[in-house]
Amino acid sequence: MNKEEIIHLLKSAFSDFKRNKTRTLLTSLGISIGVLSVVLLIALGLGLKNYIKQQFESLGANLILVMPGSGFSGEGGFSSFGPGLVSGIKLDEKDFVSLGRVQDVDYLAPVFFTSTTIEAGGVKKTGYVQGTNEDGFKILNLKMIAGEVFSKGDNQSRAKKAVLGFSIAEKLFQNPKDAVGQTVSIDNIRFKVVGVAEKMGDNEMDNGVVIPYKTSFGSINPDKTFFMIYLGVTDEDKVESVKKNAEEIMLKRYDEDEFSVTEQTEILSSVNQIFSVVNAILLAIGSISLLVGGIGIMNIMYATVTERTKEIGIRRAVGATERDILIQFLTESITLSVLGGLTGLILASLIVLGIRIFFPASINLLSVVVTFGISTGIGVFFGVFPARRAAKLPPIEAIRYE
Repeated sequence: MNKEEIIHLLKSAFSDFKRNKTRTLLTSLGISIGVLSVVLLIALGLGLKNYIKQQFESLGANLILVMPGSGFSGEGGFSSFGPGLVSGIKLDEKDFVSLGRVQDVDYLAPVFFTSTTIEAGGVKKTGYVQGTNEDGFKILNLKMIAGEVFSKGDNQSRAKKAVLGFSIAEKLFQNPKDAVGQTVSIDNIRFKVVGVAEKMGDNEMDNGVVIPYKTSFGSINPDKTFFMIYLGVTDEDKVESVKKNAEEIMLKRYDEDEFSVTEQTEILSSVNQIFSVVNAILLAIGSISLLVGGIGIMNIMYATVTERTKEIGIRRAVGATERDILIQFLTESITLSVLGGLTGLILASLIVLGIRIFFPASINLLSVVVTFGISTGIGVFFGVFPARRAAKLPPIEAIRYE
């Protein structure tokens, strides 16, 4: 098939589309929605992966996490959180002190975390309370836009000082910087705001209040336990030795399956593995929409063949072969799929651009190529049946058709 024939076929297809604009729109709409669904689902899946990756990267590259339960396996695979998080061991200050004896640890921070109501000036907002120490600000990469962080002495003296996340400060005081020097109440305990952190883009951090972990012991943290303990290592070459020493210390008190000591890179590797599977599942789910769109094309093309039976008979009578008729209807089917695919892709791109303002959604080039390939393939597959029917019509019977 030469260039002139292809151009003629496309002109013929577009001429038919113009005559039947509503039918053309409805036919391509199914494919558009299918492509839109697939690309958006994968973009959102990648966005969630990017979001989690950003949160971990903001903590620094050389981070070791000590958690109750099995956590993440040492091979970088995901083995799910173990029973320690629910009913097993609970990390406490004794574990924190013991881990403080590990050599080459530059930062050591326990973390207690809970959701609660935060009040200021009669205004109540739901937020998060995080109990940690002065090293927690370095590990969590919290920078102040106003005021300062609390000190080691504040922790030891159980000072009622708090650092507010940007969003919760904005909700309670309108201008976040005005929060410094004010008072907030958490579980009926009054805290003086000594600092406000810059916006992190993380809901828990931006809507959270950071207090000295010793101050949390009581009504806020009655069990005096920690969700996890962070170990920060400046020298990347010493991460493995620090991890090994931390495991040895924890084994003196707990069984091997009651806790986990995990590098941040292992968690990121596990997240990548999980989202590879998730994206494959999302692609399969979205492809159902493409399949439905393909069936729609087949049905419409069948109706088109019936409508144009007389035209087909006349074309056959003046010399058109079965191959010519087959190619004509296949061209129309594929063109509809391509137009629908392009429309869906453009719409998905515009939606993702809007979403990226709030969430790191991302369009993957491979998913676009695969999706567009599937939509074109659907045009071929579902266009074959009506095209073959048109090509097989006897010319005399076609001309007589009313």
